[in-house]
Amino acid sequence: MDSMDVWELLAEAGAERRFGAGDVLLRQGDPASHVLLLMAGRVKALLTLPDGEVLLLAVRGPGELLGEIAVLGGDGRSATVIAVDPCVTRVLAAGRFRSLVRSAGAEDELLRRAMRRLREGEAWRAETAALPAGPRVVRALLRLAVAGGNGPLDVGLGQLEIGQAVGLSRGVVAAELARLREQGVVSTERGRTVITDLPRLRALAASGRRSV
Repeated sequence: MDSMDVWELLAEAGAERRFGAGDVLLRQGDPASHVLLLMAGRVKALLTLPDGEVLLLAVRGPGELLGEIAVLGGDGRSATVIAVDPCVTRVLAAGRFRSLVRSAGAEDELLRRAMRRLREGEAWRAETAALPAGPRVVRALLRLAVAGGNGPLDVGLGQLEIGQAVGLSRGVVAAELARLREQGVVSTERGRTVITDLPRLRALAASGRRSV
């Protein structure tokens, strides 16, 4: 059974659950009682470290499984997932999810997919840690934007959250966004960043230069 068939199988078995923007879908440390299939909307995954620092791990869009790592691994939730937009999900109890995945022969593939996603995130953070602030912010915007095309693209995140993704203070991120805004690459308002010139942003990321 291919991945699309597995997704359809899980979606059909799940019950619809809706969340408003800002709602918590999953909370770090909670028992792994269920899995969510994200049908519409975007979510952000946040990790709180023992010292209280918060890291933004990823932004996910429709077609993503949420919480499957904890369910398959038998651990508590490893991160908090919060709705960026109003979201439509399908919820499956942990036991039902494991049973369906096992019957479809997809357990190993889902684990590999989840681990690959984690490794990609770790590699990205290691890569950007060595970059100056400007290129870090540029690459973060490209990575966190969930959509395609070359038109205006709402990242759905503000200065604080972008800083959480790349290990920069809110003030530093604000300064870099101001430079990008002056070039017409982004527009910003409270808690929101919109990419207005995606080709230019991609060019800046490829060049690795400071956004000046």
